[in-house]
Order: sequence, then structure tokens, then C-alpha cells
Amino acid sequence: MTKVCKNATEALEGRLKDGITIIAGGFGLCGIPEHAIAAIKASGIKGITVVSNNCGVDDFGLGILLQPQQVKKMVSSYVGENKTFERLYLSGELELEFAPQGTLAERMRAGGAGIAAFFTRTGYGTVIAEGKETREFDGEHYVMERGIVGDIAIVKAWKGDKSGNLVYRKTARNFNPLAATAGRFTVAEVEELVEVGELDPNEIHTPGVFVQKIFQGEKFEKRIERVTTREKEGA
Repeated sequence: MTKVCKNATEALEGRLKDGITIIAGGFGLCGIPEHAIAAIKASGIKGITVVSNNCGVDDFGLGILLQPQQVKKMVSSYVGENKTFERLYLSGELELEFAPQGTLAERMRAGGAGIAAFFTRTGYGTVIAEGKETREFDGEHYVMERGIVGDIAIVKAWKGDKSGNLVYRKTARNFNPLAATAGRFTVAEVEELVEVGELDPNEIHTPGVFVQKIFQGEKFEKRIERVTTREKEGA
């Protein structure tokens, strides 16, 4: 069965339902699956849980799912840059599970590796540890964290082949490889789709075994989250 689809809508067909958990790659607006996010918004599904480092900005990235209140809960390590996120959380309309960034990354990795839970020192003695099991190992205190597995994972890569092997480009690699392994059904969007055998096996970051559907995006906006400039010297 071919993994190649013509667009995000086709790749996600039959998978988008109310109440599902979606794991999304990306960091800020870098390396985000723009087309898949747009398709999720267009589907109109509600009550979803989204696991991602953050939730984009108000009018781009995962932030576009907040405005129509399609998201019930966010599992994130950073919630800045998004006024809608702040408003919905403070009004009680959006649930939030904070996870330290490294812990969130490891929870995705663990889920993808079939590891149900692990212990980490991060967060012990803070609100992060409230309600969680703690243990002492070698005189140090640890918090138990659960691995994360999503109903769907959406990721964005630079190149991919028709078997779903993926190569990410520089910082756009970020959470994408982890998210790709943690979905029961993973959809990848790529800038360039090539034939099997055209990718150097030594450069593949995500093996195709983790990817169920893949498509080439028509256009990637690639917004800059916060543009900072300075005057040229002598100007």
C-alpha cells in the first residue's frame, strides 16, 4: 500500500475525530507541519489534546486551533507568544499540563520506544511533581513521568522518500524525530519528495517504519516568530 498522498487532507482522512490526542513536531514556528495543522482546523474536530513544545502564535501554527476552541488540553513546556492561549487558560476554557522541555522530549521518545514510564530528577520538589510517584535512588529524589503516545503524530521534514524515510534540516529537526515515533499513525509533510534510494541512508533521521503517510507541501510560509533587527554600523 502506498504511503504517498497528494495533500494533508488525504493523508489524515479517516483519522480526525473529536477527543483524539495529536502530537506535533516543531519548535516555535520552526519546522512546524503547516499543512497538517491547516487540515485539522478545516476538519472542525473538537475536544482534542495537543502535545507540542508550544502552541505557535495567535494567527499561525497550532495557535489557529485555539481560536475556534478545537483544543481542550495542551501538553507543553512553553506557552509564551500566544495571547489566545493565555486568555483561554486563565478563563478555564483550556487545560494545560506543563512539562519541562527535556522531560517532554523524553516522554515522546519513551512513548515511541515502548517505555511506559521513567524517573527523572527534573521537577522534584516543585508543582511539576504534584500527584506523581517519587522515589529515591542513590540518595537522590526522582519523579516518575509517563511516556506519551498520540493517536496521530504530525511532523515536517526537509526531504522524504516514498517509503517515508525523513531528513530534517538544521534546527527544524527539533521535536520532529521524537514526535514521529510517538504517534500510532504518523503523517509527514516534506518540502521535497524523492524516490526510494535517493536519500543517503546515513543521513536519514526518521526511518520510514514510523511513518504511515507522506505528502509534499505545495508552499511553506516559514514565518519568523520574532523578527529582530539592528541598524547598520555608520548608518
